[in-house]
Amino acid sequence: MDKKVFTVNEIKRKLEQYCVYRDRCHKEVEQKMKEYKLIPEAREMILLSLMQDNFLNEERFAKSFARGKFRIKHWGKNRIVRELKFRNISAYIMKTALKEIDETEYSEKLIQIAVKRNEIITETNHYKRRKKLADYLFRKGFESDLIYKVLKEVLN
Repeated sequence: MDKKVFTVNEIKRKLEQYCVYRDRCHKEVEQKMKEYKLIPEAREMILLSLMQDNFLNEERFAKSFARGKFRIKHWGKNRIVRELKFRNISAYIMKTALKEIDETEYSEKLIQIAVKRNEIITETNHYKRRKKLADYLFRKGFESDLIYKVLKEVLN
């Protein structure tokens, strides 16, 4: 089965559309380019062009990623950082992205999630219940010091 052959400009246009649909990181774009089996020179040229034309912007991606994962999936900062590291985002850009999350909104969301989850947990043993709730909040990516403060509020 033959794969369709594209010119470099056609691939560039396809990748521009790919980036316009939602913000992408370099890793995602490079993964997409591998599907087209480009020579390294063409890959570099397209990547450079996408960055110059502002289709590909790592900082913009990190900021929207952090905002979206916090507001929609209710992830904590640790989980967001872990996911950004997986996408090879620099430490400086990660710090900038985390500034997008409002601290009061973050604390309120953590309490909200803890209260909601506490209502669902059926465990009657106080210590086991506390552990289950803490584990859930850790998986969500919230920081341990904040989790323990919230556990005191919610479980007492």
